[in-house]
Amino acid sequence: MRQMKTILTFWAISGIFSFAFANAIDLKPGMTITGSVTINPKTYYLNGNADPGKPVIMIDGHDITVDFSRSVLQGSNDKSRPDEMYGLSILIKKGSKNITIKNANIHGYKVGILADSIENLTIDHCDLSYNWRQHLQSNPEREDISDWMSYHKNEQDEWLRYGAAIYLKNCSKAIITNNIVTGGQCALMMTGTEKAVVYDNDFSFNSGIGIGLYRSSNNTIYHNRVDFNVRGYSHGKYKRGQDSAGFLVFEQSSNNVFAYNTATHSGDGFFLWAGQTTMDSGTGGCNDNFIYGNDFSYAPTNGVEVTFSRNLIMKNIIHECDHGIWGGYSYETDITDNSFEKNRIGIAIEHGQAINIALNSFNSDRTGIKLWSREKQPDDWAYAKLKNTESRNYWIASNRFTATETAFDIMGTDTVVLSGNTKLMVNKNLQLGDRVDNIDTSREDSYLDIDYQKDERLKNLKADQLPVTMVPKGKKEMRITEWGPYDFRYPLLWLQNIDSNGWYHFEVAGPKGKWDISKLSGFEIISKGADSFPSFIIAKADTTRQYRRIRLNYSGPSFTDVFGKKQDSNTNRTFDYRAFHPLANWNIQWYAWDGAHDPAKDYNSFTRLFEKTPIYSVTAEKVDYTWWGSIGKNLPADSFATVAVSKMMLKEGNYELGITADDYVKLFIDEIEVIDAWDAKYTIYDETTHHRRTIKLKDGEHIFRIVHAEKTGLASLMFYINPEE
Repeated sequence: MRQMKTILTFWAISGIFSFAFANAIDLKPGMTITGSVTINPKTYYLNGNADPGKPVIMIDGHDITVDFSRSVLQGSNDKSRPDEMYGLSILIKKGSKNITIKNANIHGYKVGILADSIENLTIDHCDLSYNWRQHLQSNPEREDISDWMSYHKNEQDEWLRYGAAIYLKNCSKAIITNNIVTGGQCALMMTGTEKAVVYDNDFSFNSGIGIGLYRSSNNTIYHNRVDFNVRGYSHGKYKRGQDSAGFLVFEQSSNNVFAYNTATHSGDGFFLWAGQTTMDSGTGGCNDNFIYGNDFSYAPTNGVEVTFSRNLIMKNIIHECDHGIWGGYSYETDITDNSFEKNRIGIAIEHGQAINIALNSFNSDRTGIKLWSREKQPDDWAYAKLKNTESRNYWIASNRFTATETAFDIMGTDTVVLSGNTKLMVNKNLQLGDRVDNIDTSREDSYLDIDYQKDERLKNLKADQLPVTMVPKGKKEMRITEWGPYDFRYPLLWLQNIDSNGWYHFEVAGPKGKWDISKLSGFEIISKGADSFPSFIIAKADTTRQYRRIRLNYSGPSFTDVFGKKQDSNTNRTFDYRAFHPLANWNIQWYAWDGAHDPAKDYNSFTRLFEKTPIYSVTAEKVDYTWWGSIGKNLPADSFATVAVSKMMLKEGNYELGITADDYVKLFIDEIEVIDAWDAKYTIYDETTHHRRTIKLKDGEHIFRIVHAEKTGLASLMFYINPEE
């Protein structure tokens, strides 16, 4: 090992780089590469380290090219779940310069490539798919708050808790091109990064973020595919997005160009927030970003969210989102020549100022443009105290509204000029609410000839149109599994809905091939479609059975499964739907607590509360609560406790137990404590509100008891139990 480091250092000092390329090397764990090399093309099973400061491979020096020759670095070989993956594959050491990494395949790590303070870094033709990702608790029937993500702070690299295929920190002039990241959580994350050029990458089908920026300015990001970066969506049930996004632009990230990217089917297509600095000071923002010619369609929430900032949004396609553009507290922003179609609201702006909206087309949106303000600002917002937040000064000109229910919905706003906007099959032209002044419609029938020149920032790009993408279109195509968005590469039995008869409607999705039923337990088949893909199954559940399963055989071409493993065409493969429904009733009681029973002080003192009469009781088949407000009519929203008790008859085996709780929770089985999350540290982040444990239980009856306490804010309590196979 020492000899290898000596040779590489000699290459770096002497500059004999041609010798390095002629003599390919093997990768060894812990090695430092200090000169240009070619890697012998094979698979290297190299586990990472628990210490993120100890990478598998380090690159250190100047003017270094490492050609991995399509080699595979496979980490976490002792783990089976994506949320258990660990370690850093490649660290480019701080101060290195002129570094190129190309043709690498890196899988199975918490972080793929991390570059710290590097000038002139190139990452080219690398595949960093199937690295760390969170195990999602939300399912098609209900949402779990532990799946929400938060990016509000990254001063200490807090974003790394979500992993990343590529993480750039304080880098300049990076080139990121022709890379693939799929089946992970976050693809490319940049903090403090300047003058990067990111183009021709495919960062699709991840469960968090495609490309993220924090305090990163003057970057050019174009002609990338960042589709299906999504979580928190169930078609027809809920549409949260849970802060997933194709693009994330946070905290003083300005003067960036985002052009000709496809960011469809993502939580938000484009999610921009000025940052806590602006909220505390009333100054700064994520300003003067140029968002041009992108496709942000089919977002469960917002095609584009731009808040507390000043930006230019031009020529984008924004179809079938909840809001096409959400521009809360935007100012001096231009929204020009975009295509809005079938959104609930095309453009929604709360407390906006000095905004131009021109030349846009609105087709079949429920509301075209909605402007409004609140009478009172939140008391804890310094921003509203330091900056004028009135809704005022809009110029809305030469927009086209077709088959739109309401063209304009305005309230709480002063000074709006409407000029030359055309309407066809519009049900209501102008809806005015209270606190509206100076709405000028005198030039609405006039024709305005508005023209603009191509922005100088687009002239040096190597593309002037969207990349070709073959992803299916429509929000119904988003199927969020426990490991993220379904990518259409493997067979899947997907529960679409349970109808009023209790019949289960399944979609049989997948690549080319055939399927047939292999095993049935707890279901009766009502009807089924053809044995090719796509198809369907309708089944009736036997509600007397706790464990229910439909297993299907697959025969056909080879495919890549949800974990990135190649499944050979000659091997019999199965896929299934499984559900465990304990035949149990929960006796659930709620109590109001006071300072003498504060759960944060002493657990034993807190439990004396249960000697009192509960304020409310109920019997339920499951523990499944998220309280956005009070727990019920005339009942508290804060300072309450929950005790849930149930008996379950279970077969002997291992069971995976899970609880999502905000704020405090304990789980007891047969009066033995098996989960202890009685600590406020578990509510710092949403993802830490979920607690998991696998335990072996004997055959017979078991008593489950959950003790939960809520202090303030949103509250949640959800319990899960599933037998392991």
